[in-house]
Amino acid sequence: MAGFGCDERTVADWEHRAGAHGQAMHEALVQQGQVDLQHVQADELWVKLVGRRLWLAMAMAVPSRLWLGGVVSQSRDRALLAQLVALVRACAVSLAILVCVDGLAGYVAAFRNGFRTPEPTGKPGRPKLRPEPGLQIGQVIKQYRQRRVVSSTTRVVQGTPEQIEAVLAHSGGGKQINTAFIERLNGTWRSRLAALVRRGRALARQDASLMSSLYLVGGLYNFCTPHASLRELAPSGGGRQWQERTPAMAAGLTDHCWSVSEWLHHRIPPPPWAAPQRPGRKPKVPRVWRWALRPHRVVYL
Repeated sequence: MAGFGCDERTVADWEHRAGAHGQAMHEALVQQGQVDLQHVQADELWVKLVGRRLWLAMAMAVPSRLWLGGVVSQSRDRALLAQLVALVRACAVSLAILVCVDGLAGYVAAFRNGFRTPEPTGKPGRPKLRPEPGLQIGQVIKQYRQRRVVSSTTRVVQGTPEQIEAVLAHSGGGKQINTAFIERLNGTWRSRLAALVRRGRALARQDASLMSSLYLVGGLYNFCTPHASLRELAPSGGGRQWQERTPAMAAGLTDHCWSVSEWLHHRIPPPPWAAPQRPGRKPKVPRVWRWALRPHRVVYL
């Protein structure tokens, strides 16, 4: 940016503000429980930072190619997967979906625990959590040799093969359990975010800058980038054969392809106003009790 007369700190501040706006946009428009997910794929990849590395987990909806969000952690553990499952649940209008993941064992427990709903019983105490009966889970287990995939097998963890095949056919997710769509999304992110390149010199320095870049790229991908596999036949008489659509259009979140300027200047509505809670007064102790609590004074004559 030296050729444009901009200091690197100014550009970094622009990127941070745009990323914060993208994350707020994602929470206000995508994570509102209005997306019919049907088929979700999730995966994780490691990111190189200066002197260390982080794990990045992301998820997407296959029918609309909508990016559902990403989380960053220092280790690939249960907490990372639990946060990712919480993002998926916040976007879903229905929890009866098909989830396709890799062979990481923690995914199964994370989705089973995260997709439980409390069942009120009318009795005091914590309500019982009811598992989601419509949740289906499939895994792709890959065998590696010298950092190369030599073979892969699929496994039905929850649900029946017939139910999973029906969801795959309805969502356009292939003929068998796979993670091809999230792997392709990882390639898109690596091409647009320099810190995710496998063998590159552009390393991320801080977690906050990585998250800002992540939601900046994700917001532009969802609302501003037409997807080739989502195009439809244009109405006759318009002079165009195809009508381009973005993932947000396919998910029903918007009716047009946004420009970058429109996305950056979109005003996020404030949260609904809630009356502030008035701090209650401390209960006054009756005077008789205050007198009773005083230590008795003994007078010696």
